[in-house]
Amino acid sequence: MKRVLLIVGGGIAAYKALDVIRLLRAEGVSVRPVMTSSAKEFVTPLSLEALAGERVHDVLFAPTQESEIGHIRLARDADVVLVCPASANLMARMAHGLADDLATTLLLATTVPIVVAPAMNVRMWEHAATQANIAQLIERGVQFVGPDNGSMACGEVGMGRLSAPEAICRAVLAVMKRDNALQGKRVLVTAGPTREPLDPVRFLSNHSSGKQGYAIAEALVARGADVVLVSGPVSLPAPRGVTRISVETADEMLSACTHNLSVDAAICTAAVSDWRAKAAADQKIKKTGAPPVLELSENPDILASICRHEQRPALVVGFAAETETVLQHATAKRLRKGCDWLVANDVSTGVFGADHNRVTLLTARGAAEWPQMSKRAVGERLAEEIVQFFNLP
Repeated sequence: MKRVLLIVGGGIAAYKALDVIRLLRAEGVSVRPVMTSSAKEFVTPLSLEALAGERVHDVLFAPTQESEIGHIRLARDADVVLVCPASANLMARMAHGLADDLATTLLLATTVPIVVAPAMNVRMWEHAATQANIAQLIERGVQFVGPDNGSMACGEVGMGRLSAPEAICRAVLAVMKRDNALQGKRVLVTAGPTREPLDPVRFLSNHSSGKQGYAIAEALVARGADVVLVSGPVSLPAPRGVTRISVETADEMLSACTHNLSVDAAICTAAVSDWRAKAAADQKIKKTGAPPVLELSENPDILASICRHEQRPALVVGFAAETETVLQHATAKRLRKGCDWLVANDVSTGVFGADHNRVTLLTARGAAEWPQMSKRAVGERLAEEIVQFFNLP
């Protein structure tokens, strides 16, 4: 049986947590409730206990509770942690890693997916501090459902209303379902730039940060895939659960890819340098009054090589970073390279290094333009497309 650890925060919307419990239990999900001290001002522990059929946990160092089920075990003995409702205060404590009560200690100790359903006054929701905390939590992989726009108990109207219990339940069930959607699938992801040395101190490269590729790798791991991430030089930590192979040049990236081609899918997000120095200098090139003449050679085409390889994966996805006539260039690139899908984006608008992206997915069926969203959200959506691909009969 799937288990949800439900953390009920303070706020008038706390009473809706009762409906969330009822809906989850109707889906065969076990719910173990935790309450903050503020939550008890709005709903009683007895109400949660009656609906959940489980004891309410509310004290960090309760001798009886610790002897029966310690807070660390409580944090990990679940498939999903749901925070509903999540107040501005609770999200701020989450974002800053505080562990000053049972709820925040569990959130800091858990290793399972976290779903947050915020509820607060519209001014609190829109405040720069709240938005910064939300951005930080999203960056760490916390999934948000809502809030919605509507009237509030305080009489104001705007963003901050708790999402409907049905929507919250659907979000939790979707996270549970996705955990094993790609179980048994092995996926190769390339990310970041490559660096082609000109001499011991200089190189040819580009502005790729690797954020989009790393977000995709993280989304695939969350769905149970075995992910090999071949990464150029970036400043990002390896997503938890991936096998990262660090490379510098296009030749090294191609070698790492071909040695790991026993995969079901390959997602080539890396911005591979098109050219390298025909012969890199052994010593630093000195200024002599005239610019040096650089003789360049073309780098290997990693995407095309994977598409034509005898161990070609069932699904090959390429990326196209364009600056003009994006769809025209991307459509031609997909056909020329031979990849199944191609994700195109316009990098003239400051995409490199940014946290958001706007892409178009090109397949044999046509082009689907996605709205602007975070790179993490792009990764999640692409991962869902991959799930659907492998679930086709």
